[in-house]
Amino acid sequence: MAEAPQHLLLTGGTGFFGRALLRRWIEGGDAMLVPARVTVVSRSPDRFRQAHPDLCAMPGLELVAGDICDPASLPRGRAFTHVIHAAADSTLGPQLSPLQRFDQILEGTRNVLELAVQCGARRLLFTSSGAVYGAPPPGLVKIPESWRGMPDPLDPANAYGVAKRAAEHLCVLHARPGGLQVVIARCFAFVGPDLPLDVHFAIGNFIRDALWSERIVVGGDGSPLRSYLYQSDLAYWLMELLMRGEGSQAYNVGSDEAISVLELAHLVRDTLAPCKPVEILGAASQGLYQRNTYIPDITKAQEALAVRVSVPLRDAIIAAAQGIKGAD
Repeated sequence: MAEAPQHLLLTGGTGFFGRALLRRWIEGGDAMLVPARVTVVSRSPDRFRQAHPDLCAMPGLELVAGDICDPASLPRGRAFTHVIHAAADSTLGPQLSPLQRFDQILEGTRNVLELAVQCGARRLLFTSSGAVYGAPPPGLVKIPESWRGMPDPLDPANAYGVAKRAAEHLCVLHARPGGLQVVIARCFAFVGPDLPLDVHFAIGNFIRDALWSERIVVGGDGSPLRSYLYQSDLAYWLMELLMRGEGSQAYNVGSDEAISVLELAHLVRDTLAPCKPVEILGAASQGLYQRNTYIPDITKAQEALAVRVSVPLRDAIIAAAQGIKGAD
């Protein structure tokens, strides 16, 4: 088994992915996957220290001020053995214009890759997205890494998925034989106590409604199919990919257990607030239509790394709600 990273650089360490990793490391159950030292780049390290003193108490953790879009602000002149580039996730997207979103992802990734090469890092994990596949064709429910579809580049609404695919290409261009190895994690949907409850994540909104609202609201007709991996599983998968994934390869990360959004709303209701009604705002689709699906085929990661979905969705919902209420 590979040794734990000696010094890991983590971008996006104060976001959902970063907090999932920090919590998993603090638990310490996978000793071989806990870095000896972690440097987290954050635009607001002081605010994060105030909000999450428990996470900042991790031994060997250092928070430094920096912005991936400003290469001069990144921690140069240090030796990092491993890098996880998890900044520019999907949470803040609606606050940016399509061009700003594209530039943040692409230029931020370029800056982190150049830093990784300069600092002599051996391995880098880039957190990409299932959005790089675009809409799957009819009949393809679980998307494999071999599917070559992509979002329509002529639609500005696809800036996130197109930029993530372009950033993946940048990753393989920076890979060096005998030097930097780059692994790509195509991440789908997740749940956990660190998931934002006030953005566009359906499961977060349903948990929020179950805890504090009079009813659980489904914004559409509830027909889209989704799947959810618990955040501790996410963190474990990411570390396995960082340490043992094949260089210049992409792996889907997520659960392959499909559930409709309407079924999800009822599951959250039944699990957390059995007496609350579920309200559906969208009208049911009429006639022929292509069902909206976002489900990964995870065979590649399972066979290569022996990772699995270890937390059932109902248990993940309970754990997420307990963690959210405990932090409230």
